[in-house]
Amino acid sequence: MKKSLVLLLLLVVVAISKSKMAEAVPVPGAKENDKKDTSVHIVYTERPEGEEEPETYHIRTLASVLGSEEAAKDALIYSYKNAASGFSARLTPQQVSEMSKQPGVLQVVPSKTYQLHSGPSMLH
Repeated sequence: MKKSLVLLLLLVVVAISKSKMAEAVPVPGAKENDKKDTSVHIVYTERPEGEEEPETYHIRTLASVLGSEEAAKDALIYSYKNAASGFSARLTPQQVSEMSKQPGVLQVVPSKTYQLHSGPSMLH
């Protein structure tokens, strides 16, 4: 349990540091309505078995929902492979639901941006 909490906290820190980039990444080839319906989610996965690279596994998992490897690569924002296995991607609500049902997917959560206070002027 303690290890899971530490991994989750590490992923949140990484997600926060990547969130500015993630918010600005459009899904190439998506219709304008599709872009409005997508939001960044973090998908926690099991680690790939054998020699398969984590990013390859993440793209394959994402492609199973998006329909092609090209669409998966376009939607993928970041592949987590050190502290935990998972990735962040732009997904529609329907894709989030489908992704949650995929083998090896542990959890799908929305990415959130948190603003940290900095400097003495923020302490009033």
